[in-house]
Amino acid sequence: MLLNFTFKNWKSFAHKTKFSMIASREKQHGDRLPRVKKFGIRILPIASIYGGNASGKTNLFMALSFAKHFIVKGTSLEGSIAVETFKLNREKSNKTSEFKFELLIDELIYEYSFVIDSKRVYQEKLIVITSTSEKTLFSRQNNAMVFGSNLANNERLQFVFEGTRDNQLFLTNSVYQKIDNFKMVYNWFRNTLELLAPDSRFETFEQFFQDKDPLRDLINLSISQLDTGIDSLKGEDIPFESLNLPADTIQRLKENIKEGLPLRIVGDSANERIVFLKKNGELQAQKLVTYHKDNEGNPVKFEIRQESDGSKRIIDLLPAFLDLSLNKNKVYVIDEVDRSIHSLLTRKLIENYLISCNENCRSQLLFTTHDVLIMDQDLLRRDEMWVVERKRDGSTDLYSFSDFKDVRYDKDIRKSYLQGRLGGIPNILLTHSMLKGNMQ
Repeated sequence: MLLNFTFKNWKSFAHKTKFSMIASREKQHGDRLPRVKKFGIRILPIASIYGGNASGKTNLFMALSFAKHFIVKGTSLEGSIAVETFKLNREKSNKTSEFKFELLIDELIYEYSFVIDSKRVYQEKLIVITSTSEKTLFSRQNNAMVFGSNLANNERLQFVFEGTRDNQLFLTNSVYQKIDNFKMVYNWFRNTLELLAPDSRFETFEQFFQDKDPLRDLINLSISQLDTGIDSLKGEDIPFESLNLPADTIQRLKENIKEGLPLRIVGDSANERIVFLKKNGELQAQKLVTYHKDNEGNPVKFEIRQESDGSKRIIDLLPAFLDLSLNKNKVYVIDEVDRSIHSLLTRKLIENYLISCNENCRSQLLFTTHDVLIMDQDLLRRDEMWVVERKRDGSTDLYSFSDFKDVRYDKDIRKSYLQGRLGGIPNILLTHSMLKGNMQ
């Protein structure tokens, strides 16, 4: 689980900013909060992030996305680090950026941090925290590395560090070199943290093709109840030859696809979703299609491109919400969760997830949104609602509604927000008189 994320000098976040998923002392909706008794903390299962256009909501999402990619994929031999600093201040644009994560993994807390610019890693540190102690596993400072007392005599670790490039994280290289000491942190970013951008489509759509996938029936049942008109989703066999793939692409598919495990791709139309499978050594292809019922109750096939943007967005998100509801120890971060979806449907998806939450759950949902219907204390706690606000110098502030002492549990928080009392709304300068003048 994500406990805290602190970062500095990333896009519009010029100053050190802390985003926390550790619950405050308020009691509202306390029965659904995951508890870690050995540390005496409660963790938030959900966080909503509001703000005006260009205020920085997506920049928070992109900070997490950058960190995941840098940790999991790394950089090429001569490649630069794709860090993006605050550009509206010359001094800051040339300074380093900082990232720090506090994570709950197997009931232990790990604090992992790094300081970088586009050319190199200046600092990198990993600490493990138990209920009684705090131990540094490794601490990197430029070209020097200090390992914790239990690892100090491990010559292989020192050898791997000496082979770590300036533009590469030691954590990443250690996993590449088959060192398992720190793999639990690497795997959290690779397998636990899932990020869905507004244009991310069918991220797990191969589940619709697999008869044995436990989510397939549940997804079809759910989508039939969400007023999309879709009765079910299925995979349809298509002739492999009809795809007109180059010979080298076919060869790569044969080499990379394992028997019985699907590989998903995006079709040329940008609305087709195709899965390649290998059965008995032969390549096969399927595409995702939907079925509606006609006036006599008979199934009628539709292509994905014939569905509305809202229906396609629901198909995109359903696997994520079902993963969360089944408590698969996932952390989903969704940018613009309400995009193309009716407010009532968005709220229903969130409500269904929260119903599944309890003190033993270890899944989390973070999302950005403009949908103020969700800004409701009957649904969310004050510390689960965050606002980003763009300041006069172009930088972004991030704060929680729980930071406001006058926001009571029974307050109409939506009304206060829309009236501008809590920040995070567009600063619209175009007045009626200006519009009238331009029209004349």
